[in-house]
Amino acid sequence: MNYIYINGKITVAENALLPVDNGAFRYGYGLFESLLVQNGVIALKEYHWERLLAGIKVLHFELPALMTLDWMEEQLLLTVKKNQLEKLCRVRLQLFAGTGGIYDHKSMAPGMVIECFPLEPETLGVNENGFVTGIAKGLDKSSNVFANLKTCSGLLYALAAQQAKDNKWNDILIRNTAGNIIESSIANIFWISNGDIYTPPLTDGCVAGVTRQHIMEKMPVIEKSLNVETLLHADEVFLTNAIKRIRWVGSIENKKYSNRHIKTVYARCFV
Repeated sequence: MNYIYINGKITVAENALLPVDNGAFRYGYGLFESLLVQNGVIALKEYHWERLLAGIKVLHFELPALMTLDWMEEQLLLTVKKNQLEKLCRVRLQLFAGTGGIYDHKSMAPGMVIECFPLEPETLGVNENGFVTGIAKGLDKSSNVFANLKTCSGLLYALAAQQAKDNKWNDILIRNTAGNIIESSIANIFWISNGDIYTPPLTDGCVAGVTRQHIMEKMPVIEKSLNVETLLHADEVFLTNAIKRIRWVGSIENKKYSNRHIKTVYARCFV
């Protein structure tokens, strides 16, 4: 049986209810973190909390005195334990605006939902078969105050994922309004040329990924805008997020990529 945490209570998932006028449902007014829990420990916890606090400030949420990061962690791990998924799981922790219109929220204290999903151990390793990807059309992302956050307003990513499904791709790359590639529908992007590792800067509008940050603190990485020509001349390409860590991209449309250095990156950052 699956259990969900909602605003202080853990309940059976099929019985979980929220008011239809909550801010996330009406306006996408909220934040979320996708966290990896392994052997009862939250991976890259400090990076997640750093990004969450940055988002709380941008969205003007007012946390009650009780709602500290330590308290959130405690509720998260209690929910994981209730689901008997301490060994390995993905957790989605979501903060969302309360009821009311955009000018008359009754309170700026956010609600909180925690969901848990089982994972297979092979999720964590580098994929043996390279991802097949392409570039999204008509879904350019703006570099604004929300761009680096994981907000509940995910329509752009949902439509990008639909394009990927239509083309039978494993993932899809997203450009910003300047035409540079900044990320995929669910991950940050890195590329390797002549042995050097690159990733787009946050100023280009990509999400401030926790695995991106972790890799950049473990290895030398050059931040550089990524246009299509540069991408097509790269030697290797990989995607990163908190759950799947590193995913080798084997092809982007008709361009093929090797993975000679990617397993070395994984070993230095996660083994």
